[in-house]
Amino acid sequence: MAGHKSSQGRREMSRKESEVDTGQDVENLWSTLLAEVQTSRSAQLPTTKSLLLLGDKESGKTTLIAKLQGNEDPKKGSGLEYGYIDVRDEYREDHTRLSHWILDGDTSHTNLLTFALTEENYADTTVLLCVSMTTPWNIMDQLQNWASLLQDHIDKLPLSGEEVKKYQTETWQRWQEYTEPGDEQEVASPTKRGRGLGEVEGEPDLEPLPEGTLARNLGLELLVVVTKTDYMMELEKDFDYKDEHFDFIQQAIRKFCLQYGASLFYTSVKEDKNCDLLYKYLVHRIFNFPFKTPALVVEKDAVFIPAGWDNDKKIAILYENMHSVRPDQYYTDVIARPMSVVGRKQQSSKELEVVAEEEQNFLGRQQHLLQQGVPPGGGGSGGVIPAGVQKTPDRKVVGSPGVQGSPKKWRPAVSSIYVRSSFFFPKHSLL
Repeated sequence: MAGHKSSQGRREMSRKESEVDTGQDVENLWSTLLAEVQTSRSAQLPTTKSLLLLGDKESGKTTLIAKLQGNEDPKKGSGLEYGYIDVRDEYREDHTRLSHWILDGDTSHTNLLTFALTEENYADTTVLLCVSMTTPWNIMDQLQNWASLLQDHIDKLPLSGEEVKKYQTETWQRWQEYTEPGDEQEVASPTKRGRGLGEVEGEPDLEPLPEGTLARNLGLELLVVVTKTDYMMELEKDFDYKDEHFDFIQQAIRKFCLQYGASLFYTSVKEDKNCDLLYKYLVHRIFNFPFKTPALVVEKDAVFIPAGWDNDKKIAILYENMHSVRPDQYYTDVIARPMSVVGRKQQSSKELEVVAEEEQNFLGRQQHLLQQGVPPGGGGSGGVIPAGVQKTPDRKVVGSPGVQGSPKKWRPAVSSIYVRSSFFFPKHSLL
């Protein structure tokens, strides 16, 4: 009996231990699931990122953003326009929206930047400065103007000195950490990344940059986009632009990008050049998606310079093709505004405008002439031509060939009645 009780007690203890182990397994399973959910939630693509597009009117901002959206029928807005771009992670079932703000080219609307760029979304905003190749003589002035307006707006934001220094340090760090595609460690998914930008453990070890590089550090991700590069062919044909002119333009823009730590894109929506590449680069810089395209400097209308790649030595390669111009010349001395392009085209196509007389006025005037006995369309003092109707010079009334009439034998009354009746009633005749 004692042995039986001992065996039964051991079975009960074993059963209780099994129940405890099962409860622990269930608890561990739920803990694991909760941990995975939390990890997945923290690894999701952020929803606070946004683009801000600045540039003059007709600089191609709306058309460019519509191309990135996949929109075939863009509608231009006014003031400050808001929209978004769908961004999807190909490696996992995750997507987000990249917001965008487009400020129209009217500089009087820069006060609307208060809604697009704030102290809360400063670190999450990427700025695109757009200029057009249709007016290359204005490119540098437009870039300087919009960069100054952007700086003025930033100065008005309630950012502390520590915050400004932090943003500038992150921009400095992004510039120095650039590596050629293929040299960096392969990342399987943008959500499986290591320490993100801005997550600096202690003070970063930053090397000094060359003189002029990031001299005007705004602490923002900045891209310069030159749109409508397909117009380069028109510049060559109509304005005798040479390769050295395009090299001069490129070196001036690249020096500007060095000062602000900006990337550079030459795009053409019409010919679909660099548009898809721009999208891939944006999601790479903003969401850390993989990106494998190096700098592109061979095709003059499809240039791509990533932030951190460029320097003065690489820019100096463009100087080799400049024979009649110098890189240190004032920009508009080399790329000058042409003489009244629009005025010249209008003058060459200008023709004499002919205003058609109102039908009832014409008929009434003809009836009046017939009643006075004056042949229709004839000259003389009775034929008054309205000022708005052009009269062909030296126009003469020509009679029927082979018929010679005498003015003395002409019967005005009968003739006028006949002409009037045949004019108003062509199917009836009084004679």
